[in-house]
Parts: sequence; C-alpha cells; structure tokens
Amino acid sequence: MAYIYKRSEGLRDIPMHYCPGCHHGIVHKLVAEVLEEMDLLDEVIGVCPVGCAVFAGDYFNCDFQEAAHGRAPAVATGIKRTHPNQPVFTYQGDGDLASIGAGEIVHAAMRGEKFTTVFINNGIYGMTGGQMAPTTLIGMKASTCQDGRSAEQAGMPMRMSEMLATLDGCVYAERVCVIDIPNLNKAKRAIKKAFEYQMAGKGFTFIEVLSTCPTNWGMTPLKANQFLKEKMAAYYQLGVVKDTAQEVK
Repeated sequence: MAYIYKRSEGLRDIPMHYCPGCHHGIVHKLVAEVLEEMDLLDEVIGVCPVGCAVFAGDYFNCDFQEAAHGRAPAVATGIKRTHPNQPVFTYQGDGDLASIGAGEIVHAAMRGEKFTTVFINNGIYGMTGGQMAPTTLIGMKASTCQDGRSAEQAGMPMRMSEMLATLDGCVYAERVCVIDIPNLNKAKRAIKKAFEYQMAGKGFTFIEVLSTCPTNWGMTPLKANQFLKEKMAAYYQLGVVKDTAQEVK
C-alpha cells in the first residue's frame, strides 16, 4: 500500500506534552521535515533551554543538548565551533530568548555565529504561569499585568527579528506563523532557507514563529488563532525582515 502521508522520520513516535492548540507541535513537525528532506538528521545537533519546549529533545529524532535558561545561543556557539561542518540549531521561546537570554542571542548574532535559531513568540511566559514577557502586546493581560500591559510601565513589546537584523552577523531573519496551510508552507520554506544558508556558511539565521498559547491567553484554540491573525500579526508583521546571504561571499 502506498503512503500518502506519514510522520516525519525526524520526530519520535511519542505523545507530546504541549497544551491543546499550542503551535509548538506544528513547528516541531516543520523543522523535522526540513531536516529529513535535507538529509541532515544524522548530523544535526539541536539545543533547547528552559521553557515550554524544555523537552524538545525527547521529540526530535536527532542529537540534542539541554541548556540553562536563556543560554542556548552560548551552548550552540560552542557546539558549532567544535563541529563546524555539522548543522546546529536552537529552539527557544520568547520568555527565554528575549528576556534572560537576550544578551546571548544578541552577541551570537553580532558575531555571525553560523547556527540557526527557531524562535517561538507567543507573547507570554507559557511554562511558568502566564507572566508578562518582553513580547507581550500592549493591553494584553498576563498574570503579572492583570489590567493589561502598558507602554508607560513596561515599554513597547520587543521586535526581536528587527532588532537582530540590524546586526551585520545576522544574514537572514524572517517572521512566519502556522495558523493555516498557506502560512504553514511559508514557514517551512523559511526554515529550510535558514538551514541552507547555515550549511553554506553564510552566517547567523533567525526564524521567528508567531504562536498561540490558548491556556495562558484564556482562549479556545480557534479564538487564539484569530487573535494571532488580527492582533499579533498587526504588530509583528509577517515576512522577510532581512536577507543579505546572497551577497555574502
């Protein structure tokens, strides 16, 4: 019997712990498919720190290294410099990457470290109870800002792709989402391009994925998708933020 569709060899056949409606599982699927299609599963090394994806290494069918909270870029730097011919990627959430790990990601991008970061932006601290993150939208409620985030008290939400794109070492940054099939296909193409640029030795590559957190947003998965489409994507605009890899020798 011919297969029409089957689970990627890049994922292990075990249940995931993510909440219903969370996009982590979808992004795992896309990354796994890209790695399988590029024939990188036997070589790739992933790094996951603390956050909702702390168990990501259990799900991917490849080597993984756990890192302390926010330190995945530092760990990935050491791995990539030790194994320069192997693909390396970090998989990080916004509470991890944009907050406690902001220094690590900024300096890795500044140095042009040749690994790929997959950044999940759901605008909130998911694992620890729904606290306000650096990416929480203005007016968006969280357990630590129950009346909604205000610019006067917390500043404006951080646009990580745009910030990292100002650094010369970052050669490719794109923001995507996975709320429907067209956007899912765009996300997969972006992830593949990031790994292709990495394997060509062109520099640091960064994929930001807007994601939902129905549990901490207090929404159904359907309403969370609508919120992402109408609110998050209005502030965090989808598309290529920077692509200079074609010019890099």
